[in-house]
Amino acid sequence: MKKVGNPPPFAGSRRWASLAFLCLAVVVIVMDGSIVNVALPTLAVRLAGATTSGLQWIVDAYILAFAALLLTMGNAADRFGRRRVLLLGLFVFAAFSVGAALSDGCGELIAWRTCMGFGAAMIFPSTLAIITEEFPEPELRKTAIAIWAGSSGLGVAIGPVAGGWLLEHLPWGAIFLVNLPIVLVATAGVMLFVRESRDPHRPSFDAVGCALAILAILSLVWGLIEAPERGWTTWSTLASLSGAVVLLAGFVAWERSRAEPMLDVRYFLDRRFSGSCVAIAAAFFGLFGFVFMVTQFFQFLHRYSALSAGIRTLPFAGFILLGAMGAAWAGRRTSSRVIISVGLVLMSAGFAWATGESLRTPYSVMVLQMGLLGIGLGLVNAAATEVVMTTLPLRKAGTGSSINDTLREVGGTLGVAGMGSAFNALYRGRMADVLDAAPLPETAKTQVMASIGAANEVIDRIEAIAGVHAANSLRGPVQEAFLRGFHASCWIASGAALLGAAAVLVAIPRITANSAEK
Repeated sequence: MKKVGNPPPFAGSRRWASLAFLCLAVVVIVMDGSIVNVALPTLAVRLAGATTSGLQWIVDAYILAFAALLLTMGNAADRFGRRRVLLLGLFVFAAFSVGAALSDGCGELIAWRTCMGFGAAMIFPSTLAIITEEFPEPELRKTAIAIWAGSSGLGVAIGPVAGGWLLEHLPWGAIFLVNLPIVLVATAGVMLFVRESRDPHRPSFDAVGCALAILAILSLVWGLIEAPERGWTTWSTLASLSGAVVLLAGFVAWERSRAEPMLDVRYFLDRRFSGSCVAIAAAFFGLFGFVFMVTQFFQFLHRYSALSAGIRTLPFAGFILLGAMGAAWAGRRTSSRVIISVGLVLMSAGFAWATGESLRTPYSVMVLQMGLLGIGLGLVNAAATEVVMTTLPLRKAGTGSSINDTLREVGGTLGVAGMGSAFNALYRGRMADVLDAAPLPETAKTQVMASIGAANEVIDRIEAIAGVHAANSLRGPVQEAFLRGFHASCWIASGAALLGAAAVLVAIPRITANSAEK
């Protein structure tokens, strides 16, 4: 009798069909993470009790639950069955999407979004673990992981477009109900084409390790989310980040003491593994921060609608897929060390180029910048993910996938927090100087200082009352302040990508070809 933990690989087209449905599951959860951003102005008007803080937590609650539970859910997939956990995750995600769509108040929606993050945490690591199991051949595995990596980029790009279109034509709840048909198709495909796999050793459940991992990541991500608003040196931020360090140290000590650890932390001593982990975190640090900023650039400086802004970011998805497939092609000719470092250098160059952005920058130039960023990200994500997944034993594929996914989320959250803090400091510093002498009520000054979106509302009111010339006296400084913060954020992302490339070159040993790799 064949072991469930080591099923024979699918023959012919069947496993490629399974890959398509696994990628569809990835697209829907990544899309949901970005689709809500474009709906916030609508939710602010339509949702009872919607405050600025509440609106932010509609986004952050999903990220927080998703990131905190990834490692535990990846371990659960290895133990209880990856297909089983994936199907349960799809059901949970769809069920709570309905709850989110029917929400009456802000607090209720935050609760549903938290539960959706729980479902997403079951889906994401399970998909990559199944792909690794079903494609044991090195070359086919590289291609399959590249397609998986490209699908996550597709989800990031189509979220704002789908959200913009749905909000223009349907009630706001449609941004959550759109998940249902996608999940239904993905579920049917998984049931038809995906075979069960798990760790054949079935280690005992590590309740203490799971609790420490959840609390450590929860504390870290919460601290990073709140730091830009509360301040990096406030007691709450320092307590949260310090608590994360203590909990993480406790997790490492606990796992090292166990005969069958949930995560064997000794894998981080492998230079290929740790170097690839750094690369993933650095790449998504820049990506999440840049997407956060460039969306505001289109919507608040160019004053495009949510749909128009989303359409202008679509080329990014194509470039990510191109880079991911390029990584699979290059992987047959050179080492992961070269592919990952080249990808990070391309991203660094793209971010550096974006520091020259202005209102006069042609869209064609921005597409070229997206090309550098997207191709670079595709190279890094596909190649580094393949290294992470092949370093761990196949029976630990779920755990390996969850490490990869957690690094994406933590790196991305840190990017939004770090780049957002730099942006806020420069934007508010510049506007404080301008507003000192401005003949505006204090309430209007406070609104301008809050964000560029709020500043645009003040500018529109001035234009309606006093004309274009009066409005332009504030519009110019606001745009200048935004660009100053945007440029600084891009320099930070560029530096992070360059440091990541240097870390990869130092950490990952030289080899002549990927045939020498696992």
